[in-house]
Amino acid sequence: MNASLVLALDFPSADEALPLARRLRGVVPWMKVGLELFTAEGPRVVSELKNMDFKVFLDLKFHDIPNTVKGAAKSAASLGADMTTIHHAGGERMAKAALEGVREAGYPTLVFAISILTSTSPLEAGYTTDGEVTKAVAAKALQARTWGLPGLVCSGLEAAAVKAATGKDFLCLCPGIRLEGGSDDDQRRVVTPAMAVKAGADFLVMGRPIARAADPRAAAMAALENMAKVC
Repeated sequence: MNASLVLALDFPSADEALPLARRLRGVVPWMKVGLELFTAEGPRVVSELKNMDFKVFLDLKFHDIPNTVKGAAKSAASLGADMTTIHHAGGERMAKAALEGVREAGYPTLVFAISILTSTSPLEAGYTTDGEVTKAVAAKALQARTWGLPGLVCSGLEAAAVKAATGKDFLCLCPGIRLEGGSDDDQRRVVTPAMAVKAGADFLVMGRPIARAADPRAAAMAALENMAKVC
C-alpha cells in the first residue's frame, strides 16, 4: 500500500479541531482523534469527521482487562473508527478481546498495538541503546502478528526491523514524524516523512508541525512532498 498521512487533531475542543480538518479536506486523508479531544467532545467529533469523508484514527490506547477492552473496541468500531489502538503490554488475551469486539460491531476497524511511545527515549524505556529498542519493538511486532493484529505503532526508526520480522503486509503506524529542521517538541525518537516511508511506514502521524504551522495546508503539502521523494 502507499503510505498515508494522518493529522493528529490534538486540541481541547471541536471548535479548534474541526475548522482545521475542513481546511485540509482533499489534502490529508486521515484525522486522528486522541485522548484530549475525545474526552472533551465524545463520539460526535468522530461523526463530524466521518461526515467530512475523512478516515478516522481513534487513538485511545486501550489497556485494561480483556472484557473491558473488548467493549471499548466494539464501541470504537460502532462509531465508524477506521483505526484504534491498544497497548501491547496488555498481552494476548486483551488483544484478541479487542479483535473480537471489532468483529461483533461489524465494522472493519484496524486494531494496532502500541509498542514503545515515541516520546520515550531508550533509557526511559529501560534500554541502553537505540539498537536494543529496535530489537524489542521487532519482537513485540512479531507477537502482535501471532495474536492476529494487523499492525504495530512504532517509531520510523524501528519500522524497517518490524517489516523484516513480520513481513511487508504487517502494518507500521509511525508517530513522531517531523520535517527536517523543525522542533521535536516532546518527541524523542523522530524521523522525517521521507525516512519513515523509506523504512516501510504505512501510516505517518503528524500533529503540531502541521496543526500549529502558520499555513497548515502548506505544511501538510510539504510533508506529502517529502513522503513522495522515496515513492
